Amino acid sequence: MPATRKIYLSQFGYLPASARNPSLGGLLDASTWTKAVQDFQSFAGLNVTGELDEETMQLMSLPRCGVRDKVGFGSDNRSKRYALQGSRWRVKGLTYKISKYPKRLKKADVDAEILRAFTVWSEFTDLTFTPKTSGPVHIEIKFVESEHGDGDAFDGMGGTLAHAFFPVFGGDAHFDDAELWTIGSPRGTNLFQVAAHEFGHSLGLSHSDVRSALMAPFYRGFEPVFKLDSDDVLAIQALYGKRTTQGGNGLNPTSGGAYPKTTQKPVFSPPKIPRDDQLCRDPKIDALFNSAEGETYAFKGNKYYRLTENSVADGYPKAITDGWPGLPGDIDAAFTYKNGKTYFFKGTKYWRYNGRSIDGDYPKEISEGFTGVPDHLDAAMVWGGNGKIYFFKGSKFWRFDPLKRPPVKSSYPKPISNWEGLPNSLDAALQYTNGYTYFFKADKYYRFNDRTFAVDYADPPFPRPSGHWWFGCKNTPSTTGNIVDNTEETNLPSSYNYDDNDDASLFDADTEIEIELELELELEIEIEIEIEIEIEIEIEIEIEVEVEVEKRENASKAKRKQEMTEHEIRIENSVS
Repeated sequence: MPATRKIYLSQFGYLPASARNPSLGGLLDASTWTKAVQDFQSFAGLNVTGELDEETMQLMSLPRCGVRDKVGFGSDNRSKRYALQGSRWRVKGLTYKISKYPKRLKKADVDAEILRAFTVWSEFTDLTFTPKTSGPVHIEIKFVESEHGDGDAFDGMGGTLAHAFFPVFGGDAHFDDAELWTIGSPRGTNLFQVAAHEFGHSLGLSHSDVRSALMAPFYRGFEPVFKLDSDDVLAIQALYGKRTTQGGNGLNPTSGGAYPKTTQKPVFSPPKIPRDDQLCRDPKIDALFNSAEGETYAFKGNKYYRLTENSVADGYPKAITDGWPGLPGDIDAAFTYKNGKTYFFKGTKYWRYNGRSIDGDYPKEISEGFTGVPDHLDAAMVWGGNGKIYFFKGSKFWRFDPLKRPPVKSSYPKPISNWEGLPNSLDAALQYTNGYTYFFKADKYYRFNDRTFAVDYADPPFPRPSGHWWFGCKNTPSTTGNIVDNTEETNLPSSYNYDDNDDASLFDADTEIEIELELELELEIEIEIEIEIEIEIEIEIEIEVEVEVEKRENASKAKRKQEMTEHEIRIENSVS
């Protein structure tokens, strides 16, 4: 099989990532390659031959979306249908901004097309989309080229047109600015159609195997009359429900007509006690994390719990070994990274899982895979403020950036007190699907405001009993005092706390990062000054050298002139 086709099948989920490595790709047997081609042909609606025939090669050469085809889950009761990645936004009022515009189009035209692309999805749901020009947002849109910081480089004109992240990974959408983006024209690549497709991913939809669906992965060319396929409508409504409001277009522009709020808070009902009330008697947990599918899990001892929006799901707890075969109990920390892999830490070792399957030869030493990070951790998380991994132990924290060398800067560890209001020796940490960052210690939890970089102010105040607000223990007080309060929390960690214009799930970069940037900038300025001084010294030296050379040249000229004069005198005397 040609190497480019192996890379293609691996890139879009039909072969393991190792197939891209020439030294490892040869280890896959012929049946694996054939099965990958068959899967692609089946997904694309081609004749399933298992061979790279002309029709298959032609489809592989078409421009397409850069998101993998084999992601998430669909229904088994029909052969062709949409697929849901598994995560969704817990709020229906979403914000977005275009942080970098394409080179060849006017900003006003791009704004209009992006707004129109969002309308495709709000037309059939109660979702609303508010454009912003600055500050944090749910969905950030960029037009970039080649390598642009997310590890998934663009390939120039043709090939991959764009890609977007699912809600659990931030929802951002990136467009290859090497493409000739056009508006309302059969020339180039139609911005509206590609943007509407990518925003489907930003909302939680995977690729559909229905050829006529917007969420099919291949670019079909300009369609002057656009209509959302019924498969796409069923997909988005499976995540966000049918539209219940009348009038308007589901958009909240920054200026112009007003639109009514569409998301209503449900009538609150007291949460129920988990079937295993051990979590209510002792709410202290070992680890907490979001899966790639958007589920939230709590680990305690050798058991795990799946959390709903205000309680524990029916049928839990379950044994950790049943959910993640090969994983021990008493986990120290866990998180799911942008690559969809979940990492578990215990003692000096860590495990990596792809879904519920162990992803290679694990466990491994933490010092081997996470250089600069200590053993016996308290908590870990991927922070939404910058997408970096944070580890906590005792009174210190470490920031890990796998794209940097070294991944942990020499300025770490730093004191947890930098996170204003947080205690030392945490038990768990995560950024929940509503955008807030939560920290747990003993039987309490803290909601952290990423914009102010401090524990949030609310009534009742934080910390709060995690049993009441997270695990559905109705006999547990709602505050750290002695008052039992079964009324609804003003800001629950769920979709029910937000109205459509709520920006609570947004975040800015933290203060310590800004300080670091300032220090780095000062250092750069100092270095520039030193370089300028060195340049001045070099110029002075050059001037001195030039003066010395000039002196020598003048002396040489004078000597030659004197010699010429003596020579002329001798000639005159000889003639006379």
